[in-house]
Amino acid sequence: MSWDASPFYGVIPAIAASVVILAAIATIVLLTVTRRWRWLWSEWLTSLDHKKIGIMYVVLAEIMLARAFIEAALMRTQQALGAGAGDVGPVGAEHFAQLFSTHGTIMIFFVLMPFMTGLINFAMPLQIGARDMTFPWMNSIALMLTIGGAGLVMASLVIGKFSTGGWTGYPNFTGAAVNPGVGPDYWIWALTLGGAGSTLSGINIVATIWKERTTGLDHLMWMPLFCWTSLCTALLMIFAFPALTVATVMLWLDRTFGFHFFTQADGGNMMQYVNLFWMWGHPEVYILILPAFGVYSEVIGTFSSKKLFGYTSLVWATMAIAVLSFTVWLHHFFTMGASANVNAVFGIATMVIAVPTGVKVYDWLLTMRHGRLRFDVPMLYAVGFIVTFVVGGVTGVLMAIPPFDYVVHNSTFLVAHFHNMVIPGSLFGMMAGATFWFPKAFGFRLDETWGRRGFWFWISGFYLAFMPLYVLGLFGMSRRMATYLHPEWQPWLIAAWAGAGLVGCGLICQAIMLYVSIRDRERLRDITGDAWDGRTLEWLAPSPPPEWNFGVRPVVTGRDEFGERKLNDEAYPVPDRTAYRDIEIPANAATAPLIGIFAFLFAFAAIWWMWWLVWISAGAIVLLVLWRSMRFSLHRQIPAETLYQADMAHRRTILAHADGDIGSGAPMRHARGTEGYLARERREREDRA
Repeated sequence: MSWDASPFYGVIPAIAASVVILAAIATIVLLTVTRRWRWLWSEWLTSLDHKKIGIMYVVLAEIMLARAFIEAALMRTQQALGAGAGDVGPVGAEHFAQLFSTHGTIMIFFVLMPFMTGLINFAMPLQIGARDMTFPWMNSIALMLTIGGAGLVMASLVIGKFSTGGWTGYPNFTGAAVNPGVGPDYWIWALTLGGAGSTLSGINIVATIWKERTTGLDHLMWMPLFCWTSLCTALLMIFAFPALTVATVMLWLDRTFGFHFFTQADGGNMMQYVNLFWMWGHPEVYILILPAFGVYSEVIGTFSSKKLFGYTSLVWATMAIAVLSFTVWLHHFFTMGASANVNAVFGIATMVIAVPTGVKVYDWLLTMRHGRLRFDVPMLYAVGFIVTFVVGGVTGVLMAIPPFDYVVHNSTFLVAHFHNMVIPGSLFGMMAGATFWFPKAFGFRLDETWGRRGFWFWISGFYLAFMPLYVLGLFGMSRRMATYLHPEWQPWLIAAWAGAGLVGCGLICQAIMLYVSIRDRERLRDITGDAWDGRTLEWLAPSPPPEWNFGVRPVVTGRDEFGERKLNDEAYPVPDRTAYRDIEIPANAATAPLIGIFAFLFAFAAIWWMWWLVWISAGAIVLLVLWRSMRFSLHRQIPAETLYQADMAHRRTILAHADGDIGSGAPMRHARGTEGYLARERREREDRA
């Protein structure tokens, strides 16, 4: 490490590094002035509460989304101004390569993955009536490893440079012979930490759904759709991420110690890396999208005010997608020398996987048919997803045809298709889920006006930013081009640049939405815990829920348990004092964030070959794990009387805001001053009877 590692090799990198440093200093000063260090440590960083861990995942995703958007805007600006020969535009070729490498890495690993994991962490245990995840300490470690990986990406702005080998890191771009700097090592270790965290999360999610379901949910077909998509996603994480970890570690051994796993001239096989990477890479697409499918199912059912159409087919379609996702990875490299027969097999498999996805789309549309639709912000994202995702799906089926893929492979057509899947398919779903469960997390809803403005900017900006790339791909424009000699491409790229500007306006609207919502939180207060007239168990708990979630774990007697209780006049019965028992919940653990810190130091030291720090960090991690394993006081007890009084206080609050006797399922007054749609359905059922 020397002065050459400083970020002063260009104006834009120097500005970016300065912003990161100033933001860190400002955060430290703010926490010190407001005396919030102890609060941050004891209430959040050391907490094992699944809800707080989920919220921290989402906060991390939002922070990294801001950086990823800035990089995307720089790339769009460069390409809009990059017509002509020579070094034209504000960004040089090497810096442009860093931008598309960091943008893709951040969006996949440190925006969509933590966003998805955060929503599952927050909502899934509530939906199955659990008090927490099965392994709360491991849950916290997974978060800290993910934060450590994101920290490495941010550190590359200040010390050294990030990889220029793309987010896929192919060895012909990241091998030591062609890319000897620390950039690929930053990429390798960021993915290794993030991948380890995701693997731990997958194990924890599967164990929680399998072991922690409340009484009655042994009938798996009564679980909410979001729990099913979470389960399938977690299974994919368990089986897919080890392939990525093996590939990145082998690549690091090649670079650092002269191994020859992927060095073609020395007995290695570069295609082995490609196969390992995409054996993770295509299941990863569904790891990102399946939880969003679960969110859309919850949102569409709730805001259509009816049960999901085709629940069973939605479950089977989810499982089919999970299985088939491991059978299509070769379509990412049809052009890399496989035989026509092999390409045909994987092309057919790729077309087949579109079938269960189509089943889901039709089920969602039929759920909305004859429903009492409410177009609140989460529903807007769901409808926008359906329209936009179908376009991306059609282009995906086109690219499943090997001859067509030969024409558009490595072109901007591929860029448009990929973004057409992950932005409406995953990111819109995460935004819908965040808006949907925000009142459950914080006790007040997000401002509707600014939320709608943000949605319309996002969806219009998406179409304007990426539809021109389909056209340019058919014109023959390769992806990742900083400059080009075809002036007829420039108008299309200027349109894409304008679309990025609209997306930026959407992000600004969402930031304003958050500020306005906090300012007007009393007006937006969710008194009842049932902000949207929901149907699943999370809406039975107060908003925000206590750290134990439920004083007495609910008994499930059918699908959409809470909705059925409201329809059958059993939503809020008087608590039975004798049903309450003392319970134990996980105590805070300082070892988890400390392990995250030492994991970051271990990876940073491995990047810069500081072997003394590697050994110290590894030893510290081992000692922290041993220390934790030898402790016996890992829980704290909550008395039954505390649980009972909390539930009685919640019931009194509901009673004060009900339109009648809540024991008889009377309709609630919601944030908009309207009675509940489910209560209206109940009265209509009585009239028909």
